[in-house]
Amino acid sequence: MGDVLAGFHAVWEFESDSVLIRYERGIRTPKLFQALGERRVPLSAVDGVTLTPGKRGTVVLRLAPRAGADPLMDAAAGQLREGSDPYRLVLPAERETLAEYYADELKGLLAESGSGPVDRYLVDAPAAPLHFKAYDGKASFDGTTVQFRWSWTGASSAKWKAGDQSFAVADLSGVEWRSPEVFEGHLRLLLRSAESAEAVPADQDPAAVVFGLGYGPVHESLPFAAAVLAALRARGPVPVAPAPARRDPADIAERIRHLGELHQAGLVTDEEFSSKKAELLAEL
Repeated sequence: MGDVLAGFHAVWEFESDSVLIRYERGIRTPKLFQALGERRVPLSAVDGVTLTPGKRGTVVLRLAPRAGADPLMDAAAGQLREGSDPYRLVLPAERETLAEYYADELKGLLAESGSGPVDRYLVDAPAAPLHFKAYDGKASFDGTTVQFRWSWTGASSAKWKAGDQSFAVADLSGVEWRSPEVFEGHLRLLLRSAESAEAVPADQDPAAVVFGLGYGPVHESLPFAAAVLAALRARGPVPVAPAPARRDPADIAERIRHLGELHQAGLVTDEEFSSKKAELLAEL
């Protein structure tokens, strides 16, 4: 096709076998898009394309990636907010006819490229080395090894006792990413040697780093998780941790009670209390 379609925050360049997505670096552009820079999405990685009405006089052109084709979406496990979906192109409503033309063209090409789940990643993962700062430590990945270095102000005594950690990709069986935008966000490495062990809270697990307000934001921690997943997949099939299930209401009530105690003790601000309480209620 060789054509270009510009929308809010991104430009899509259509080619015969792929779509090259270039993300803007403007102040209003989601930070995840800025971190990704650009992505080439082979049509073989796409299951379908839709064009739907958007908000405030816009339309949305979206590619639906095939299950297992993109390490970023595997790591996200359905936790990305709509505005941070890298497969959405938001356009002014007056471009609907043009967007419809490209959607029809893509549908014709996709009919020849296959559909359904795939057993290997077809979209490139963010390139290593990668690093980010979590609440209780710093995480780094050089393409073969993940390292956690604990923070003296945030790490639990269990993590300090275990010491800084280094994990070879060969020793991992998976990655569990829980968005920093929800309560108890974290990145946990699943170890082959501990597959039958009982899970412990992330703040006590030396194989996990915990997120907090301003620590481990999505645009840093999600590409990191995707890169580790891609390195794992290169060695063979990788189980991806599912998105968090709905919690027991009694558990939510107990956590809100504990959050209230922290608030009364002055350890959590009014804004943090309201935000975290809303996140907990959203899990019901």
